[in-house]
Amino acid sequence: MLFHELKGKYQAVFSLGNNCLPAIQLERNGLRPYSGPLDWLAFKQIADLNRMLLNRFEGFMDYNHLRVESRVSERLFLVEDNYYHLYFNHDFFTHNNTETQLLAYPEVKAKYDRRVNRFLEKISTSKLILFVHTGSTLEEIRTLDSVLSQIVVHDYRLLLVNHAAVPGIVDSHSPLDKVCSLLIPDGEVWNGNNRHWSRIFKGIRIEE
Repeated sequence: MLFHELKGKYQAVFSLGNNCLPAIQLERNGLRPYSGPLDWLAFKQIADLNRMLLNRFEGFMDYNHLRVESRVSERLFLVEDNYYHLYFNHDFFTHNNTETQLLAYPEVKAKYDRRVNRFLEKISTSKLILFVHTGSTLEEIRTLDSVLSQIVVHDYRLLLVNHAAVPGIVDSHSPLDKVCSLLIPDGEVWNGNNRHWSRIFKGIRIEE
C-alpha cells in the first residue's frame, strides 16, 4: 500500500502503540475524538500486543497481574501488567497509590474497561478503521496485520511510522495491501517531527 492510498475518510482511528507517540500526534491533528485503550501504554514486544488483541483483552489489567515497577516522578508510578508485558506510564499517581497497593485501581480499571469496550464495538461496526503504530519492523507488522484481519469485522488500514536517518517522509512501499509503511527523521522523535505527522494525516478524516 502506498502513502497516497491512505487518504480518505474513516469511521474510527486508533493508536496501536507501541508507545504514546501515535496518540499524541493523532490528538494534535484532530483525529482522536476519544481515548483508545492503547493510547498511553508501552509494550515490550509486538507479540504481546498481538496476543492481547487476539484475546480481545481478556485478562488485561487484572489486579493480580499488576506490579509497581518504579516511581518515575514525584507524581507517577510506572506499573507493569506482567501478563501482557505492558506498562502504564500515566495512570497511577503517587498521591493515591503506594508502592505496594494500587488504591486507585477500581477507577483506573473502570476507565480502561470503557476504552476497551469502545474499541471492541468499533472493530465490530465500523466500515473502515485506521490503526497507527510505530516502532516495529515490517516483518513484525505482517503478524499484526494478520491479527487485525481476524478481529476486524469490516475493513481497515494500518499505518506504520518508523524513525530513520531520512530527510523527510519516505514511503517504504509496503507490499502488504492494507499496510502503509513510512519513515520520518529520527533526530527529534517527540516534537521535532510535528510537521511530518501533520503531512501524514492531511487528507485523513473521521466520519462516524
